[in-house]
Amino acid sequence: MKLHVVPARTGVSWVKEGIRTFWRQPLALSGLFFVFLGLISLTSLLPYAGAFAGLVLLPAMSMGLMAASREAVLGRFPMPSVLFIGFREGSLQSKRMLLIGLCYAVLFCLILALSSLFDGGEFARMYLLGGEINETIANDNRFQDAVLFSLFLYLPLSALFWHAPALVHWHKQPVAKSLFFSIVACISNWRAFAVFGLTWVLMFVTISLFLSALSMLTEDGQLSLMLLLPAMLMLSAMFFTSCYFSFRDCFISEPVLA
Repeated sequence: MKLHVVPARTGVSWVKEGIRTFWRQPLALSGLFFVFLGLISLTSLLPYAGAFAGLVLLPAMSMGLMAASREAVLGRFPMPSVLFIGFREGSLQSKRMLLIGLCYAVLFCLILALSSLFDGGEFARMYLLGGEINETIANDNRFQDAVLFSLFLYLPLSALFWHAPALVHWHKQPVAKSLFFSIVACISNWRAFAVFGLTWVLMFVTISLFLSALSMLTEDGQLSLMLLLPAMLMLSAMFFTSCYFSFRDCFISEPVLA
């Protein structure tokens, strides 16, 4: 395994390949994404430590979606069991996956705890315990500062864990090395990741504006609301499909496992 630095334009290629791969197996990949969301949501609803448990499972199951993308690339139909592939390669790998998830959950909760310095914990409580964001909360400067602060700290956290589960699964790296190589790869390829992220943001915004314009043209205020959620979910499934290609191109050697 060797780090590969790619040009900035590769970020657009990741998006294109993700979309193209999604449409090879649209039912399977969208279905797996919905199962992924459902399992994380159901886990988060468990009493007491449900939200924390959902965060622990998130890295391994996100890697499962990457594995599903790879199955589609290889011309195979990704089965639902691929979501749990991180726990199917022996006890050592399962322990590593759980450790990565535990580290992610602890650091994520630390970010939420630090955001409490801005709004007294309102954003943290809403995220962990659920609740609706009303107009009063949304317009609260302290709440907005807490959200922006959390997003700012989440970027390095995301880089730290972006490749880590895949490095553990496909390259048999220990947890510490996988975290190290993950953040080094993201920093080394920050231009490509910036283009990748901005391209996806542009796509989400464009689709939202298009549906709003369609709603205005048809004079049906409910049309955009009816179409927006499925459109955003489908785009999100495509986004997770494209994540595999960012991992594949950041490291020269191919994964050793099928």
